[in-house]
Amino acid sequence: MPRNTPNDRFDSLPHSVDRVGAHRGPAKKGRGWIVLAWAFGATVLLVGAGVAVLFLQNDKLNFSAPGAASSAAPAASATPTATPEPTETAAAEPPAETTAPVPEATVDPSLSVTVLNGTPGTGVAAAVGETLTAAGWTVDDTGDADSEDVATTIVYYSDAALEPAARGVLASLPGAETRLSDEFSGNGASLTVVVGNDYAG
Repeated sequence: MPRNTPNDRFDSLPHSVDRVGAHRGPAKKGRGWIVLAWAFGATVLLVGAGVAVLFLQNDKLNFSAPGAASSAAPAASATPTATPEPTETAAAEPPAETTAPVPEATVDPSLSVTVLNGTPGTGVAAAVGETLTAAGWTVDDTGDADSEDVATTIVYYSDAALEPAARGVLASLPGAETRLSDEFSGNGASLTVVVGNDYAG
């Protein structure tokens, strides 16, 4: 593009001048590394100061991973609270069994007793009858049971009101059991004793 202005002193500079443009010369080599070194030093200084502050206040900070925030343990309270002692509740214990009171054993001579021998031995029913008579019972009849393989001596009674009397018979027959049953209610006796092979009279 042609110029219409005459040349001046800025258009005729000698070639030995180390300046480009009107104000500055070329940058010196290595100057950029110096700036980078200063920036690195400042960064290290700031990071070191930050780490020092964190160590001084680490008791006030909770370092935890972002994903573990919900599972982190809560910070300890400044004032300790007493841990309540575990109390025993009724639900923790098995329910107590409700059992009816055991009636007291009685001896009633007005009640009739039948003794049946459920063993292969002879004279067992008569011997048990004599034992019960000596204890105050009225033994009306003795005989043999339908089986000789009876394992346990049992005192049968057909009315719940007769349980105290049945327990009174047990006092004279160690190891015997009582049973509420109508099995021998047709023999006319209030109580029926079936002597088993466990009897050692």
